[in-house]
Amino acid sequence: MEFSVMCKTRHVLTLIGTELNIVLSFIVFCFLDILDFVLCFVYKVLDFCIESEWKNPSSGSYSAATLDGSGKIIVSEQGETESEVVYLTSTKFQLEEISDTLYSRPSFVTEVSNQLKKFTFDTVTITKSTEKKKPTRSTITINSTIVKLLQGRMIGQYLYPITRWSDCDCQFCNSWTYSTKRTLFVKSDGPKDQAKEDVVFIHGFVSSSAFWTETLFPNFSSKAKSIYRLLAVDLLGFGRSPKPNDSLYTLREHVDMIEKSVLEGYGVRSFHIVAHSLGCILALAIAVKHPESVKSLTLLAPPYYPVPKGESATLYVMRRVAPRRVWPPMALCASIGGWYQYIARTVSLVLCKNHRLWDFLIKIITGNRIRTFLLEGFIRHTHIASWHTLHNVIFGTSGKLDRYLDVIRDRLSCDVTVFHGEDDEVIPLECSYNVQRRIPRARVKVVENKDHITIVVGRQKEFARELEEIWKKSTKN
Repeated sequence: MEFSVMCKTRHVLTLIGTELNIVLSFIVFCFLDILDFVLCFVYKVLDFCIESEWKNPSSGSYSAATLDGSGKIIVSEQGETESEVVYLTSTKFQLEEISDTLYSRPSFVTEVSNQLKKFTFDTVTITKSTEKKKPTRSTITINSTIVKLLQGRMIGQYLYPITRWSDCDCQFCNSWTYSTKRTLFVKSDGPKDQAKEDVVFIHGFVSSSAFWTETLFPNFSSKAKSIYRLLAVDLLGFGRSPKPNDSLYTLREHVDMIEKSVLEGYGVRSFHIVAHSLGCILALAIAVKHPESVKSLTLLAPPYYPVPKGESATLYVMRRVAPRRVWPPMALCASIGGWYQYIARTVSLVLCKNHRLWDFLIKIITGNRIRTFLLEGFIRHTHIASWHTLHNVIFGTSGKLDRYLDVIRDRLSCDVTVFHGEDDEVIPLECSYNVQRRIPRARVKVVENKDHITIVVGRQKEFARELEEIWKKSTKN
């Protein structure tokens, strides 16, 4: 009897909590819609005053771009009668890499109203018109800023070669500007000349190579370090790597830079890959490009969300990653970072531009007893890098991952191992099982009482041994 009452009470409290979360989310995100709209024009004015450049707000005016048979893009702003013709090569491929969520994100109120309309009209029968439609040209919607960025990249121009006023100007964050080589920062360990095998480590979103070098590298056995050359890379826009403001931070750019800086830079021919979160997407893309070279693939918390038929792939994944809910707290943080460009830029301005202050305060508070490599990775990037990488890689590649996984299943014979923390609130556990459903030979290991970070941090010795066993087995096979 008491057990039954407790179950009913818990059920009622769960319902109340869910409804309260919905109501609070509606209020909070309606306010954030307005705040982001205001900040959009605040930054527009500040950018003009400080950088003498009047930029079109990304959430504002859009362009209608028409692809014609000659490969030109004809761009016309809303409200203007004249068109601007932009010449590009590989036009279609370049445009496909840009996520539509960068410049066409529905407001929270719009989404709620659309859901209500959908619910209302579900019972209405809609008769399709049988009238013949006039043939029309194929059109897409694109922001003119993106078209000009693409044009600049294709003809070798750099629109923002210097640090923006809202980014950090310290030597650590801008060390890449003092070098003539435009390659990623790579931390290597192990034998330099006579390594039998190479291992490439790819970190996750708003992180750095320190995620690996401060945890796993010191815990690999001496035997492993005599066999394997360990290569941990800072992704484009993060850590000590270049942070170009003219980059679109697409999947192609990230992969090309890894190939140039790691595979070509270190003469890597065959290799193992260890990747975390966002890095898993890049790892899959690299594996597909180098099917004969990958010896094993180890993925930690891969963000793979199969998209239902009829859904917009980018928006579907965006809603899964950033559900616009105030609870749990991780959902709130992800929602702010994914939906609100100018609020996210403000957060970046406070944290990333002033990371030296935060480093100093943490050292004072903790008495310099706590290693802050995770914090360093989190706040040492630019807003342009994090914003575009989030949308163009995590959201924008959602329609490609099925194909990548199918290629790995059918064309690659390497071992695929997936690790996932049981308590991960960033990437749900179902994502790893989704990978296994696509690649049946993949082994999924769920680590109890560990989350998105502690799947490595705090169990680095154990995980280092697990990786050594994976590499050893793959070498034998």
